[in-house]
Amino acid sequence: MILVRHGESTFNAQRKVQGHNDESSLTEAGLQGASQVGSALQDLSFAAVYSSPFKRARETTNGILSQMTAAKGSTPPTPQFTDNLREISLPLWEGLTFDEVESKFPELYRCWRDRPHELCMPLVTEAGTEEFYPVVALYEQAKRFWQETLPCHAEETILVVAHSGINRCLISAAMNLGVTGYKALYQSNCGISVVNFSGVLGDPAQLESMNQTGHLGEPLPKIRKNQKGPRLLLVRHGETEWNRQKRFQGQIDVPLNDNGRTQSQQAGAFLQSTRIDRAVTSPMLRPKETAEIILQHHPHIPLELEDNLQEISHGLWEGKLEAEIEQEFPGELQRWQQTPAEVQMPEGENLNQVWERAIAAWEKIVASTSANPADSAITVLVVAHDAVNKAILCHLAGQGPEAFWSFKQGNGAVSVIDYPDGATGRPVIQAMNLTHHQGGVLDKTAAGAL
Repeated sequence: MILVRHGESTFNAQRKVQGHNDESSLTEAGLQGASQVGSALQDLSFAAVYSSPFKRARETTNGILSQMTAAKGSTPPTPQFTDNLREISLPLWEGLTFDEVESKFPELYRCWRDRPHELCMPLVTEAGTEEFYPVVALYEQAKRFWQETLPCHAEETILVVAHSGINRCLISAAMNLGVTGYKALYQSNCGISVVNFSGVLGDPAQLESMNQTGHLGEPLPKIRKNQKGPRLLLVRHGETEWNRQKRFQGQIDVPLNDNGRTQSQQAGAFLQSTRIDRAVTSPMLRPKETAEIILQHHPHIPLELEDNLQEISHGLWEGKLEAEIEQEFPGELQRWQQTPAEVQMPEGENLNQVWERAIAAWEKIVASTSANPADSAITVLVVAHDAVNKAILCHLAGQGPEAFWSFKQGNGAVSVIDYPDGATGRPVIQAMNLTHHQGGVLDKTAAGAL
């Protein structure tokens, strides 16, 4: 499933609340963004296209499909417009600027900012006035969309064009994050996200990437004005020969292969224009070399080593292929793939141990990153491993080890985490598993063992 948020609208530019208000249309920047999305998606074929019926989403959908038609010379599917993709309803606020909302509804606005799933507004219906929880209702709407849509598209690729709020809920519902994860994920105008389903809603799903903006000429999503806390760039190391062979490496110190060095160089070029103020890496060869290659564009930044960022210890599995593990430990590999939180690696670690040390390392980095006296966010590069990165991302999204396989981490991929309210505030995953710098929207890195 390829999810796209609509392009910049007139209300976006004016910082107005849109919701169900259908007065806004795309700006010139929004129209250009839709065309850029079409160019980015031109190599993909869609079995179906679904869109919100609101004008700003319709215009984005038409812009994407027109560009794809021009590039491919073939006509994509006719879009299907569904109310299940409409944006969140905020009846008290629609048409007001965010400044006006904060001024006129200070308590409700604080609830929206800090606990959006608890926000309650009066809703006038034919039966009278009733309590209405916008985020809860939107989450249920997202579940309905998946429940109605997924059974129709087994093993197919579809395009979904909608809005910031509903896209967050679509991702959250797919990954079973619940309504409390609403503000943990971010969606930029014309950002692209990829969700892989194994079946229907409730079956395991994987967030392959989230909020790609490289096709817009913006390597990373824009940082908020007056952000109080740091921005962290979480990177997985480049490919190793054992990744390519699907051989379990764990804490065996395997170096990058030539492709891994190329991926690291691509990540370095991708982040070349990004200011980096601090860099921390696992001390193992593959992430350390990845970090060193990236920092060639930032030679004044020293590289710090953090032992707790080391990869999971697979114990007696290390150095072995899947077939060898199955022969020596029958059934354990299937348990690792299906119920990873229940597996104790023989003479190695379990995921609870990885969770404990990875999160401790992450929180140590965040807490020890001082505020910038220039009042702009400090940016920290953190380079680690597949299992460690997944543990960190799951934790940031409010999930535990049972959700280990929910987030993909490609070799040389970049994720972006912001702390808009300070180091002790709620983190926001701005983007996840960006591999645009390696070519294309889909992550084509080796799906090798950890």
